Amino acid sequence: MYREKLFHGYLLLLQTPLKKTKALIGEMGMTFSSAYVPSALCCPSRASVLTGKYPHNHRVVNNTLEGNCSSTSWQKTQEPSTFPAILRSMCGYQTFFAGKYLNEYGALDAGGLEHVPLGWSYWYALEKNSKYYNYTLSINGKARKHGENYSVDYLTDVLANVSLDFLDYKSNFEPFFMMISTPAPHSPWTAAPQYQKTFQNVFAPRSKNFNIHGTNKHWLIRQAKTPMTNSSIQYLDNAFRKRWQTLLSVDDLVEKLIKRLEFTGELNNTYLFFTSDNGYHTGQFSLPIDKRQLYEFDIKVPLLVRGPGIKPNQTSKVLVANIDLGPTILDIAGYNVNKTQMDGMSLLPILRGGSNLTWRSDILVEYQGEGRTVPDPTCPSLSPGVSQCFPDCICEDAYNNTYACVRTVSALWNLQYCEFDDQEVFVEVYNLTADPDQITNIAKSIDPELLGKMNYRLMMLQSCSGPTCRTPGVFDPWYRSDPRLMFSSHGSIRTRRFSKHPL
Repeated sequence: MYREKLFHGYLLLLQTPLKKTKALIGEMGMTFSSAYVPSALCCPSRASVLTGKYPHNHRVVNNTLEGNCSSTSWQKTQEPSTFPAILRSMCGYQTFFAGKYLNEYGALDAGGLEHVPLGWSYWYALEKNSKYYNYTLSINGKARKHGENYSVDYLTDVLANVSLDFLDYKSNFEPFFMMISTPAPHSPWTAAPQYQKTFQNVFAPRSKNFNIHGTNKHWLIRQAKTPMTNSSIQYLDNAFRKRWQTLLSVDDLVEKLIKRLEFTGELNNTYLFFTSDNGYHTGQFSLPIDKRQLYEFDIKVPLLVRGPGIKPNQTSKVLVANIDLGPTILDIAGYNVNKTQMDGMSLLPILRGGSNLTWRSDILVEYQGEGRTVPDPTCPSLSPGVSQCFPDCICEDAYNNTYACVRTVSALWNLQYCEFDDQEVFVEVYNLTADPDQITNIAKSIDPELLGKMNYRLMMLQSCSGPTCRTPGVFDPWYRSDPRLMFSSHGSIRTRRFSKHPL
């Protein structure tokens, strides 16, 4: 039986700092050029990786306990059916975790650091959110504090070392799975000492949507100040540079592990995955830094895979999402994914070069906005309902930054359709073939029939579960539109809302 490894860490879309990773995984296997997350926020996205489900099915909506992030409810309802739990209980795998789990992991109200989720044989989990020094790890349920001595405490290196130890001392009579989840390049962007002076001449990309006003977009995007202040631009450039610096240690980690697998003779029968839980923006539409938005820079992530049966130097354009990782790994392990309630699809036929495969043309992206019930104390002039207002009181989120999108990639179409849950039922539509930077919202000019089809497909995906999440989309060749469904009473309400609130 083949062995798998999932490298799950933050990763900038531009892979320049990760030259070793690109050479050792991407060039030795397959790169997916259309890989997405169903929610551009840490905890909901990580929950999707673990469960193979969209957020509306695993019910993690934000990074708080109240939002179901590592809550007791999550532990009872979702942890028993994660793919590592299935690997351990049904497939006889040794399972190893090291790094950031879910943002509220270790909270006293949810079992503290003594809680070790079902399915993990070896557990080295970071307490709560991202840090590089002065953190606490749960070592198989027992707390271990770390300080600020680089040689023994720098988290990326600690994760590398415990992972190498596992490879040295694991059983050779059981298959193994490893999940290494580095916080880097998450804030506070603390690079290792030897990398703190690198990339001094690197700046955030000045793409066409950099530092421009987001016209015809949701009000949250329009509230950004254009042009950005010099202090905001300096801040985002510095953040971009520091993120790259932290990634150099991740690159070292990948190299060390692959060299160890090669030394032990296990590299050729090990699958390696490298991906991220969300994208990031630095100045697009004058939003200084964060994620949480529906645009490509926040929802699109890298996915590199190498392993047995995967030819080198391949690029796949098929539309994939992180909900596909769990089904893929279970499929590799020989487990029937149809026995689960996962929403994703196994990538194994694609990885192995299968021909004449039927595949999806769309995925769902959904996010529940977060906002304060009182004004932000750092920005007292702002109204209640906004959050993440930094720097210069530019708000990155709000309670009604709640949206759902259909992201479509097919032979002929490259579209995104999004609805906001607000009083306007605001709609954004983009043709990414003509407008890859998503500057022009074409909701007012697109064919109304096409708009209706995408609206209907969005409703179907928002209510899907398991197999129904894998039904044909509007642009799948095997899709047949049924007017009785498209203009059912539920659908017609949404269509009337369009006519009531012009796009």
